[in-house]
Amino acid sequence: MRVLAAAVLAAFVVLGTAGCGAASVPKEQVAQQISDQLNQQIGQRPDSVTCPEDLPATVGATVRCTLKAGTDSLGVVAKVSSVDGSNVKYDIQVDQNVTPTPTP
Repeated sequence: MRVLAAAVLAAFVVLGTAGCGAASVPKEQVAQQISDQLNQQIGQRPDSVTCPEDLPATVGATVRCTLKAGTDSLGVVAKVSSVDGSNVKYDIQVDQNVTPTPTP
């Protein structure tokens, strides 16, 4: 899965939807869109993406997620770039360095 790690240095822009009257994009939706964007951009879907919390629908807000690809883990930051009603655009930036897996 090193190909995935090497290929995700670019930032991607995605469009999320905050529910009617909601002030955030659900963490599950952020994780799914990160996975979808990586699959679309580099032709490879990570094994999993998890986000610890929802992404606030506020310009500049961020959430740091974890991407797993094989034995590698990478951090992924989703940062809100614009909000128009319930439409939230955010950039995705994947860390350049693999997060070391703790040894028992």
